[in-house]
Amino acid sequence: MKITGRSSSITNAFINSIIPVVPPTADEVKNALKILGMTPETFQCAYCGGVASEWDHLRPLVKDKKPTGFISEIHNLVPSCGKCNQSKGNKEWKTWILSNAKLSPTARGITDIAERVKRLDAYERSTAPTKMDFAAIVGKEVWQQHQNNLERVQSLMRESQELAAKINTAVANAYRAL
Repeated sequence: MKITGRSSSITNAFINSIIPVVPPTADEVKNALKILGMTPETFQCAYCGGVASEWDHLRPLVKDKKPTGFISEIHNLVPSCGKCNQSKGNKEWKTWILSNAKLSPTARGITDIAERVKRLDAYERSTAPTKMDFAAIVGKEVWQQHQNNLERVQSLMRESQELAAKINTAVANAYRAL
């Protein structure tokens, strides 16, 4: 196991920690499901029709290790199963759903993808999600401080990985000498 293997998780934590979460009203959820062709009784993964276990950000919050500006609100959330959410990651939903990426609906042979794409397109057009310029809101100095903190944590992770490798080698050599 590598300490630096968690680098993207740390980046996502730094970005997700600043993104507001706006809880939807019951009416907003009902309207979202209606556009997606669902009711609370027929709640399912918008991508594949499987059992929905979570809500996925239709538009990614993080792209290229930077915030996209989208926030966590109903206009950017769709019901999803774990397979689809993990497979999609931060990819654009339409490119992903039509691709042969591992566990994508296309790769799994889901038969009604065209209808699902049509509903997701309608949902995407129904209400524009909020997009914000976080750096402009807090100011360049505060934004840079946040970015510097992220770099310091990642630098410490790299340094820790180097030290851990040395310790691992010493312990392995001591074991072989037994």
